[in-house]
Amino acid sequence: MEGNSFAADRSAHLVAALLLVAAALLVSTTRAGAQDLKPCRVPGIKTEVQCGVLSRALDPARPSGVHIDVHYMVVPALARRKKPDPVFVLAGGPGQSAINVAPMLLQQFARINNRRDLVFVDQRGTGRSAPLLCADPRHSTLAEQLDSGLREAAMAQCLAQLKKLPYGDLRYFTTLLAMQDLDAVRQALGAEKINLIGASYGTRVALEYLRQFPTALRRSVLDGVAPPDMVLPLSFSGDGQAALEALLLACEKESACQKLHPALRQRWEQLLASLPQTVRVNHPLSGRIESVTITRDMVLGLIQGPLYSPPLASTLPFAIDQAVTGHWDALLGLGFSAQPPRAADLAMGMHFSVVCAEDYPRIRMSADKPGRDFGDSLGRSYERICTEWPRADMPAEFYIIPPASSAVLLLSGGLDPVTPPRHAQRVTQALGARAKHVVVANAGHGVMTLPCMRDALPRFIDAEDDAQAVAVDFGCAGRIPRPPVFVPALQGVAP
Repeated sequence: MEGNSFAADRSAHLVAALLLVAAALLVSTTRAGAQDLKPCRVPGIKTEVQCGVLSRALDPARPSGVHIDVHYMVVPALARRKKPDPVFVLAGGPGQSAINVAPMLLQQFARINNRRDLVFVDQRGTGRSAPLLCADPRHSTLAEQLDSGLREAAMAQCLAQLKKLPYGDLRYFTTLLAMQDLDAVRQALGAEKINLIGASYGTRVALEYLRQFPTALRRSVLDGVAPPDMVLPLSFSGDGQAALEALLLACEKESACQKLHPALRQRWEQLLASLPQTVRVNHPLSGRIESVTITRDMVLGLIQGPLYSPPLASTLPFAIDQAVTGHWDALLGLGFSAQPPRAADLAMGMHFSVVCAEDYPRIRMSADKPGRDFGDSLGRSYERICTEWPRADMPAEFYIIPPASSAVLLLSGGLDPVTPPRHAQRVTQALGARAKHVVVANAGHGVMTLPCMRDALPRFIDAEDDAQAVAVDFGCAGRIPRPPVFVPALQGVAP
């Protein structure tokens, strides 16, 4: 396949003798890599696991140039007679460390881990693999965390620092190259075929691996599909607007919400019309009293996080009503509570290296329209950053999704504000008959953690063939209700 240096080594004109030599070399390399795994301890994991590292060229076209270390972790299967095809768990973001989020996922994948190794690879630019880290925003003031102008200035400073790193050529931190690293890990582990599980940006990662290395895949699970043609973050505006509209409509139809918030839509519009306004509030994390000017963009940023999770979204009507009366603590606390745990923090240098190379050049050709309330402010902020960010030129084939050569399960939450079902629908059509799309109407961003999904997912992975995998019943998804509106324990008591 074009753009794949591994495929080029197997081109059809090679004679049989060279093929035999290449196979021998591959076996030798694989065995050496497997032997390089060492017992290790990872914070948050009680048991001993295995850790490995591969040296990879920063630029594959210059194998004698700068190299980076790609780190990976293997959680061995519990069964003595384990299956030969491990499960690679892909991180989101872009910018998450797979190894750092592993402790949060192991219980969820315990049944799968019983018979298969779980593999977590820190994608180049994240975790321990040539990290592209920026200052931790959690130590900043509210204004620094919420104001897009200040965030852009901080990213400019970070860019200057990242360029000074030994591996500071940021053009080589794309999804395309990262999947060549991932396949090198597969080869080092001696696995003929692997399974992939990815959520959010991890689904783009899985689709790119499928494009470059289709014969190495056995099963793929894509949760919250973010395909390469999605154009982040432009699509967030319309998708976020749709999720907000669904919340307002649900309140109008739910008797309890109507009783508590009889004019929620009007109150929301009233809140937006009142901005900007300068207020004194408690910082949700530090508790310090700060003076901050709340803008429209800040408020939209605060509500987008809770929209990811229907249980959190059910408290938004209360927080909106509180903010209209000048009490901002509920909305600020809700917005900050939706932030991922520290282990899931993004390496923002890698985040922008991916988005600026893969999405930014396609903004002008996107058919997505900004949402009425969300507008295009986030997209414009990314554009200003990407204008200065070094970026790779992506090949046209990166954006093409070929038919799947193995079973693929696509999962969508009907209330997801960032990767709703519309994205998975067109991917499913491109993948063809081996793809199955399951929509959980009342779920948000990410559905694998739902109890019934935990049962069905191992059945999909364990199925003997593709037909059986696609036939796995996910009917439980339709029985998941939308959480009712939040009712304060001290309803009627003034804050």
